[in-house]
Order: sequence, then C-alpha cells, then structure tokens
Amino acid sequence: MQQRMCWLSTSGEYGDKILHLQTAPHQPWRPYTAFPQYAVPDYKIPGGSRGWATYQKLLKAGWTLVPTALANEFSPANAPVKL
Repeated sequence: MQQRMCWLSTSGEYGDKILHLQTAPHQPWRPYTAFPQYAVPDYKIPGGSRGWATYQKLLKAGWTLVPTALANEFSPANAPVKL
C-alpha cells in the first residue's frame, strides 16, 4: 500500500497549509487529524506548521511526500470520469 503525505491549504489556494494524508491511491486527501492512528501531537511552537511532528514520524516510517501541485492534479476528485 502506497501511503502518501502532502501539504495542502485549508481554505483556498493561499490559506495556511496543513499536512494531509492519503492511505491508498483511490482515497481522497484528508487532514492528518482524521488519522488518529498516525497523528502525533503538534509541537507547541507559536506559528508552527500543523502536522510537522506527524510529518517527521511518517517520513521516517517510509511515507512518500507528494508536491502540492501533483496532489491537486491527481486527486480522486479531479480524476476523469469513465463512460
């Protein structure tokens, strides 16, 4: 199973980015907080990135980081519809 991570905006193209996870290619991207089995508490640093501690843990565990542009381009919501 290919497990992937990406930094995606929470509100619009220029909103704050938080870590999103995808546990299978056909699954949508979801915030790391939706995966309590993978998420770890955020660092208590003012202005710190939400999900940074989880990102570090999952990177060490072999998860793949996907660039934001690719995550948006190939998300299931943007997949072509087969007729």
